[in-house]
Amino acid sequence: MVIADGPTEVLVVEDVWGPAFDRLAETVTVSYQPDLWRDRDRLGTEAAGARAVVVRNRTQVDAALLDAAPNVQVVARAGAGLDNVDVEAAIARGVVVVAARGANATSVAELTLGLALALARGIVGHDRAVRHGRWDRTAGRELGGCTWGLLGVGATGLAVARLVSCLDARVVGYDVAVKGGDDAVRSAGVQMASSMEEVVASADVLSVHLPATAQTRGLVDADFLARMRPGSLLVNVGRGEVMDEAALADALQRGHLGGAALDVRTEEPPSAGPLDDAPNVVFTPHVAGITLEAQARVTGMLAEDLIALLRGGEARHAVGPVTRLAATRA
Repeated sequence: MVIADGPTEVLVVEDVWGPAFDRLAETVTVSYQPDLWRDRDRLGTEAAGARAVVVRNRTQVDAALLDAAPNVQVVARAGAGLDNVDVEAAIARGVVVVAARGANATSVAELTLGLALALARGIVGHDRAVRHGRWDRTAGRELGGCTWGLLGVGATGLAVARLVSCLDARVVGYDVAVKGGDDAVRSAGVQMASSMEEVVASADVLSVHLPATAQTRGLVDADFLARMRPGSLLVNVGRGEVMDEAALADALQRGHLGGAALDVRTEEPPSAGPLDDAPNVVFTPHVAGITLEAQARVTGMLAEDLIALLRGGEARHAVGPVTRLAATRA
C-alpha cells in the first residue's frame, strides 16, 4: 500500500503505523508495505529508491542491504532492540540509526509482572480447569517479599524494578554495562550484583531482559538452570535466542523450576517442541512491548526524528554518533 504518489522518501517494511505516521505521510512521501520484509530481493529493490527505512524486529538490516540501497540515509527501528540492525555497518556508511529506546519499557514491565503472577497463581491452568467443569482449589504462591532477579538492567529492567516495589520485593540485578552507582539504578531500588551467578542463585523470580548477542545466545542452558533456586520462576521478555528451550523443558519436567513464562522464542512463530508438554509454562507471542500506548510513543518518536532529519535537522533518538544526514552516503 502506497500512502502517497511520487518518489519514496520513507519506506515502512513491517507493521509499523499509527496517528504519528499519518501526520508523517502528510509531510513526506511514505510507502507502507508491511510484508516487504518477507521478500529479501524485493526489499533491496524497493529500499534502493528510499531515503529512510522503517523496520521492527523481523527485517535484517545488514551491510548487504545497506549496499543494495545506497540512497538510504536513515534506518528507524520501532522498538528498543537492535540485534537485527548492524549499527556499525550503518555508522560506517554515514547512515543515521534511530530507535525508540525506552518507549515500551512500561508495557514490557507490566507483562513481565503479569506473567510472573500467572505462574505463581496458576491462572492459566485454573482458567482451563474451570472451563472444563473442574473446581480445583489448589494453593498458589505469593510474590510478596520475594527476591526478584534482573538479568539486564536497562530501561525495561528498571521499569520492572519500579513496578515490583509494590510487592516489597528485594530486587537484585546484573548487567555488564550498568554500574551500581547509576542514579536510575539507585532510584529504582536495584541492588547490583558483582556476578550473574549471584543473581541466578538468589532469585525467587528471575526475569530476563537480554539482547541476542554472541555472548548471550544459549546463555540460559542446563548449567544455568541448575544454578537457579529450586521452585523459582523464570520469565523471558528479552530475546528467545538466549534460551536453550530443550534444557528449560527438562528443568520443568524434573520439577526443578516452579514455572516459566516466555514472550519470546528461539523460533518465531515456534514449531512444536518439548516445551509444549512441560508443566506450568505460559506463552505469549512476543507482545511484551506492544500496547496501544507504547506503540503511540514508538511511532511518535520515530516520526519526529524522520521529519527532523529529512528537513535537515538532528535526530533526538539516534543510536551512535551519526545524528544528521550527510550530503552523500559514505
